[in-house]
Amino acid sequence: MKIGLVQYNPAWEDKESNKEKIDSLSDDLIRLDLIVLPEMTLTGFTMRSSKFAEDLEGPSFHYFSSLAKDNSAHVIAGIIEKAHEGSFNTLLHISPQGRLEATYRKIHPFSYSGEDRHYCRGEANVITTIDTWKVGLSICYDLRFPELYREYGKDRAHLIVNIANWPDARIDHWRTLLKARAIENQCYVAGVNRVGEAPSLSYNGFSGLYDPMGKEIASIRNKEITIVANIDKDYVDKVRRKFPFLDDLYLI
Repeated sequence: MKIGLVQYNPAWEDKESNKEKIDSLSDDLIRLDLIVLPEMTLTGFTMRSSKFAEDLEGPSFHYFSSLAKDNSAHVIAGIIEKAHEGSFNTLLHISPQGRLEATYRKIHPFSYSGEDRHYCRGEANVITTIDTWKVGLSICYDLRFPELYREYGKDRAHLIVNIANWPDARIDHWRTLLKARAIENQCYVAGVNRVGEAPSLSYNGFSGLYDPMGKEIASIRNKEITIVANIDKDYVDKVRRKFPFLDDLYLI
């Protein structure tokens, strides 16, 4: 699978400008199987959920659906979802045909920043499929809670994706945890972060890709860029056969 991790600097709370920014990257998105964009892709990590929330298949979905169809690629992106229960920090998986394939609602709102006061908590882990790949889904702060990822390891996910707005003050935690999740679950882990400035936070990216042995395939700091890499499902299977640690996984 050829994967593209889109690390960019979103304009704060400006969906239309950010659509234009992503469109300007179109030359970087050709001939990819999977395009992954950061958390709350078109707004940044805003707490004004009531202002920016929209229906699951609202305008943002239609934009990402067109992006998927135009590039004949799967797209993973983040929106602020308006639901009966309230607002959710939600990840969308959209097929190359523009169809909504899966949604994941962030299970762990970031209480340190007050996210839990503005967003409801998701209740279910989600594995989606891309061709023959099993892909586990997660968002930002989820990364600190290995229990979610062990469920993905138990279900033999080949790739785990985390979309984030992870600030530079704790970026070493981000990089360490991405690597740890790859090692403990013997799969690829892709983390897509933003760069640039928000009203009260700075971001330096370090979007990265790690292989099933925890080797860093790519990680880039402080640059708007699409990180492109090829990943191999057969290698996941090979590592798991050689080191069958997941066979000993016992979840209480």
